[in-house]
Parts: sequence; structure tokens; C-alpha cells
Amino acid sequence: MDVCCEWVPHAGGICIHSLDLDQTETRPFAATAHMKAKDQSRFSTDALRDLAGDTVFARGEAYHRGGQVQILIVEPKRVLAQVAGTEDYRTELRGRGRDIGGHCSCPAFEDRGFCKHMVAVALAANDLGADAEAEGAGVLSRIRDHLKRKSVDTLAGMILELAGRDPALLRRLDMAAAVVDADDGTLRTRLRKAIDAATRTRDYVEYSEMQDWAMNVNASLDAIDDLASGSRAVLALELAEYAIDRIERAIDSIDDSEGHCGELLYRAREIHLAAAGSTRPEPVQLARKLFAREVDGYYDTFQDSARLYADVLGELGLAEYNRLAAKAWEKLPRRSGGVRGDDDELPAGYERLEAILDFFAERAGDVDARIALRAYNLSSAWRYLELAEFCQEQGRVDEALRRAEEGLWVFEDGQPDERLVSFTVKLLSKAGRKADAEALLWRAFEKAPRLELYKQLRKVGGKTALERIIGILEIRLAGKARAGWYTPADLLVSILIEEEMFDAAWTVAREHKVSHGAKVALADASKAAYPREALEVYAEQVNQFVSTGGNHAYAEAMKLVARMAALQSAAEQAAYVATLKARHGQKRNFMKLLG
Repeated sequence: MDVCCEWVPHAGGICIHSLDLDQTETRPFAATAHMKAKDQSRFSTDALRDLAGDTVFARGEAYHRGGQVQILIVEPKRVLAQVAGTEDYRTELRGRGRDIGGHCSCPAFEDRGFCKHMVAVALAANDLGADAEAEGAGVLSRIRDHLKRKSVDTLAGMILELAGRDPALLRRLDMAAAVVDADDGTLRTRLRKAIDAATRTRDYVEYSEMQDWAMNVNASLDAIDDLASGSRAVLALELAEYAIDRIERAIDSIDDSEGHCGELLYRAREIHLAAAGSTRPEPVQLARKLFAREVDGYYDTFQDSARLYADVLGELGLAEYNRLAAKAWEKLPRRSGGVRGDDDELPAGYERLEAILDFFAERAGDVDARIALRAYNLSSAWRYLELAEFCQEQGRVDEALRRAEEGLWVFEDGQPDERLVSFTVKLLSKAGRKADAEALLWRAFEKAPRLELYKQLRKVGGKTALERIIGILEIRLAGKARAGWYTPADLLVSILIEEEMFDAAWTVAREHKVSHGAKVALADASKAAYPREALEVYAEQVNQFVSTGGNHAYAEAMKLVARMAALQSAAEQAAYVATLKARHGQKRNFMKLLG
């Protein structure tokens, strides 16, 4: 079994799972790591070695021995440290024993995952002993104890000295002081300037700068948050809107690959909601403001506002929200069935208005209104399917079938939508119209053959259906027509594999143009009975992998080489490997794997 590490992001950094390359199934690493003698250390060295690999583990050991790890915080399931390398890196480990997660600020972690710095921190933490957190281990714990012995004036002097050298700290302290000391006008001016400074992008905020940028914006939101539940909640409401506008304006000038802006906008909206709950603004005016932001906003910051602000809006504000949405909806041109188009061509705000009106219709228990909303745009078979599925969910089974059949009729000149066909077939069968269901399947298959349609027809029609299906595809093969997404040859091979008619499948593969993927599927399914044919296919695939190059491709090639050993004699396998070495001798990494 080949095992590699899969790095799955989560809120605290990464979780590490094992990945069985043969089974492609993920499981928690702690449950799949090799069973070894129980390790009493905080972090299992066996698990560390498995996660990092021997080379990275050895480098981490060297960092640890060299005293390059400075432990900052030790908690029961968290260790924070600074590791001296090319530069100082912040490294955090989470978990205990064999369950290890975390992250590191070094480039290697971003590129490959578990790094030498994480190994070094784990080993340093192990040296502290199992109860280190109870003993106050870590630099920050010692600093905290030291600072507790200082006077307030001494601490203030130390902080001010640091703030004089750190603009970000200076801004945070200035905002905190302003909240306490300034009047509303002065505070508004200061906080708007702070928001401007924090959200400023100059030319462009690169990925490497984004975390600091987001941290500064969060600091300005901290100050607004402090106002949201107090006597200055009205000011917090105004400033939250201002911060949202500034963040949204900055997005185009930011490499926000990690999604920081979405988190910042969500937080600013939550502050806005809390401030609205404290101030209880006039409900009709609030409804109009929120509606405009939800429908016209470029981003989804105020999405679902009617539901989120329902308590603040009250019945009066909700009624105004509903009125505004209904009025805007009436102005939209209807997209009736058969009028094809792309959803990108829909009027601006269509989906948002639909969601708003659906909220109010659901709140009122008006199923007919909810169906009418979904019937507004029936420009594709998928839209009909969506409508029919909703009708079924609401217990309107007869209407669901009527809508589904209507969609098939409206778009009968084009390629049948397989999802709509399958949905309609199920409803027809439940309604006792099995002959109509089978006829629908045959019409769809003859127009655009699909593997799933074959399976359904085979189930209802038995061997007679199979013979007819093969006949349809053979006619298409003679005419060299495509079978929907498949070539007729590929689809026929797939069907013959399902039927275990391997001799016929290999005949099709030899006589017609079959994709390499279909050949591999056939080789995998029939290698025991047709080893020679399978060996030819695997050898072709090995050459493709090796020609592509790269360690991953080489590893995949080696899996095939190993599979081939079971299909031929030892002498034949040795001769084949010798041929590979002669042909690809310059690919050193592949040669190492071949041995």
C-alpha cells in the first residue's frame, strides 16, 4: 500500500490525514499510522517521522539540537514557538500524541506541508516534559510573570516606547484611547481616519502582505465593536457601514487567496447587526437602506438581510422590505420556457430578489408563490428540473411530473438533459406509467446515448434491451457519430465491461478508435482473462507517465510496473524492466524507483 500525507485546511491551520493511493480513501492519520510501541512523549516521534519523512525529520532534529527553537506558549493541546532559520518563523503545533496538526510561516510549509520547523518544535516541546503547561513553561509565561512585578507607570512607558517604533501598535492604542476620551465628533473623525489607514492598498497588497493588512483592518473593527453595545452604538452603526464600503473598495487591489476580505466583511456586518439591535433605528428607513445594499451591492455582504435583521426590522420594516422586493420584481422581464439564454444574461439583482421574495413566501407559508418564483426563469432544462424538484419537496408530486414533462417537451429539439430524464422516469414509474417511462428512456438514449441511460434500460428491458442498445451503438460506429459526451466506441466498451463481455469489448477496442482511458478500464476489468492485451495497455500508460516526468508521474508508472509483474513470468518482467532502463536511463529519479 502506498501512503502519502494529505493536508486539509481548517480554522486552526491544517489537519493531517493519511491517503491510501490505491484506495483513495482518507482517514485520520492517528488511526492509520503504522502500529508501533506506545510513545509517552507529548508528540509521538514515530508519527512525526511518518508525517515529515526521514530527510525533513533529520533536518528538524538538527534545528532542535542547535537550539534554534524558542518556545513561546505551552498549553495542553497547543505549542507556539519561534524557530530561527533563514529568518525567524512562527510555528504552531496542535494536538497530542499521534494526532498532530498546526502550521508554520515558512515557505516550505506553504509548498509541501509538514516542515522541519514543526519537527524541531515538537522535539523541543517533548523535552519540556508532559506537564510543562502546568509549570508555566514558555517565553511568554516568563514575560507575563516579569511584567506583573512592574508598576503601571513602568508598563505604560514600555508600551509607549514600543508604539513609537511600531505604527500598527500605535494605531491600535490611539483608537483604544479615543474610544474612552473623545467626544462623538472627534471619535468619528479619528476612527474614520484609522479605517482609511488600515484599508489603504496603495498600488497592490501582495499575498505575503495580506495577513498584516487584514490584522490592521481587524484592529480598526475592534474599536468599532467596542462601541456597538454601548451609548455610542449609533456611531458604531455608521462606522461599520463605512468600514464595509472601504473593504469592498479595496478587494480589487488585493491578493486575497486566503479569503481574509470575506471574513472581514462578515465581521463588520455582524458589528453592524449588533449596533442596529442596540440602537433600534426607524424600521422603514432601515429596511430601505438594507434592501438597497443587498440588491445593488457588488458583494454579498448584506445577503439575506431580511432574515438576519428580522428582529430589528419588526413587522413594519419587514413589510417595507417585502414591498420593495415585489415592486422591483414586477419590473423584470419574464424568461418563459423555450426562451434559451445564459443565466449571466439575467437582469441585475434577479437572484437576490428571488431569494428575498422566497424568504417572505416561505415565512407566509405560501407554496404557490414560491413555485411561481421558480417558474419565472425556465430558459433551460435544468431550470425545469429545479422547479420540478421543488414541487416534489413540497408534496406537489402531480405538479412536479407535469413540470418535468413540460421541460422535456419544450427542449425536445436539443440534447436531452439526463438529470431531467431520470427524474421524470422515476415519477412516471411511481405513477404507474411504466410504459411511458421506458419510452422516454429509449427516446433519450437514441438521441444521446449515455451509460446511465443504458443501466436504466437494461434494468427494465433485460437482454432484449441490451441487444437493442448494442445495435444502436454499432450503427453509430458505422456512421462515426458521437454518443453525447462519449464516442460510440468508448460507450460500447463501457457497456460490454458492465456485461463482462470482454471478448467483444477487446474486438471493439482493436477495430475502432477507443480512448486510452477506456482501454485502461478494459484492461483493469479483464486482466486475468486477457493478460497480453492488458500488458500492452499498461506498457503504453507507463510510457505516458514517464514521458510526462515528475516524481508523482514516476510513482504512478511504478504502480503499473508492479501490476504488470502479476501478469507475466519473472523473466518477462525482468526483460521489460531492462527495456525501460535502456529507454529512460537519463531520468534518474525514475531509475532509482526501478532499482
